[in-house]
Amino acid sequence: MSLESVRADLARRAPDLAILESPTPTMTVAQAAAAFGVEPGQIAKTLSLRVGERVLLLVARGDARLDNAKVRAAFGGKASMLGAEDVVRVTGHPVGGVCPFGLATDLPVYCDVSLQAFDEVVPAAGSTHSAVRIATERLAALTGARWVDCCRPPEAQPVPGSPSAV
Repeated sequence: MSLESVRADLARRAPDLAILESPTPTMTVAQAAAAFGVEPGQIAKTLSLRVGERVLLLVARGDARLDNAKVRAAFGGKASMLGAEDVVRVTGHPVGGVCPFGLATDLPVYCDVSLQAFDEVVPAAGSTHSAVRIATERLAALTGARWVDCCRPPEAQPVPGSPSAV
């Protein structure tokens, strides 16, 4: 059902966007990047977060990591990831296929500024084998997203094994 809800949503609001389908799974950033021929950062991963009683979606570049202090500053509290069942219930999409299109529930959408490193990004399209190529600014406009700074891009992440990584 999820891919169909995204297809219907995009047909109504952005009929020029084509849904790409892969014969191989695209559940992880690495799988999606390989399947759609882009670098991992261009995969626009959609995180389902709970902050207090609020549930929201945060779309970030695939190789970025959440920064807890930035998340607290942006959303006013500590964020936790939703469990898989809650993700499906509130988004209508399975983990690995979550995107800000064709949602089962009206959720606030935020785009992390890390996405702005790319002119075009590739978010999932409601299933673990689908995606869409979209201009970064159009993704934000189409979803009514607000821009926030909640992630550390890969160049700002500590190197595993270094003292700052502990």
